[in-house]
Amino acid sequence: MVAIRNHLFCFGLGYCAKTLTQGLAREQWSISGTSRTPRPATSDLTMHAFDGGSPIADAESVFDRVTHILASAAPSDNCDPVLNWHSEDIAKMTSLKWVGYLSTTGVYGDTDGAVVDETAQPQPSSKRSQNRLQAELAWMHLLETSAVPVHIFRLPGIYGPGRSALDQVLAGKARRIDKPGHQFSRIHVDDIARTLIKSIDNPNPGRIYNVCDDEAASPADVTAFACQLLQKPVPDLIPFEIARQSMSPMALSFWQDNRRVTNGRIKSELAVQLRYPTYREGLTSIYGEMTG
Repeated sequence: MVAIRNHLFCFGLGYCAKTLTQGLAREQWSISGTSRTPRPATSDLTMHAFDGGSPIADAESVFDRVTHILASAAPSDNCDPVLNWHSEDIAKMTSLKWVGYLSTTGVYGDTDGAVVDETAQPQPSSKRSQNRLQAELAWMHLLETSAVPVHIFRLPGIYGPGRSALDQVLAGKARRIDKPGHQFSRIHVDDIARTLIKSIDNPNPGRIYNVCDDEAASPADVTAFACQLLQKPVPDLIPFEIARQSMSPMALSFWQDNRRVTNGRIKSELAVQLRYPTYREGLTSIYGEMTG
């Protein structure tokens, strides 16, 4: 039996964090994390309630011997909930080797389709993205003041099993919106996990990484490919000016920025080899899982 050497604590054990934990060798890792409502612990996972409105109970004991932290909890209008309640606790954790904060490429704002890398000056256009940028700065401040080994990962649209264009088509919710020249970057959840593991193995505190695939594309093209895989009719294109009339404010906010994000840094510095370099490989794999 190999002794457990590392302890990963996930603030927000959601889609990305769960995928990361599945990629870690469990004989070498202890895993714990939070959920908004109490959930029972399992043989290999300890859970703690944390909704951002109050601190984790008995935090000193909970954080004892934690070596790695992944934070994905969304910030509020006023603060990052993790740092609001536990920045002092994290600053005092002498066993920490790595901290990853999951942010968004939305912090770059609208580039009118131009490509951006990590050296671009953030100019978030939505309140949600502005909150993320403020949270990034707060985490980086913890690095500067307390030497907490913080890494920032900026994510675009995330897809994977159960959360893809294939699911939208099967649910009858797929639309193909025509907005010429407008493209989105995206990333398969498995490649997020691969990147995080590479960073854990090669920590570089203070570094910011764009985590996206190799090809930005219009959602209409992605939906068309999903329909082809499922052998379903491809919906007609709907002009954006018509489609926007029935969009929710949240959905409309995703269309206000047009940018393409480059992933060169994760390849050159972390030697990441994407399993799904474009949506085609990603959707084909998900379709294969669906059909057995």
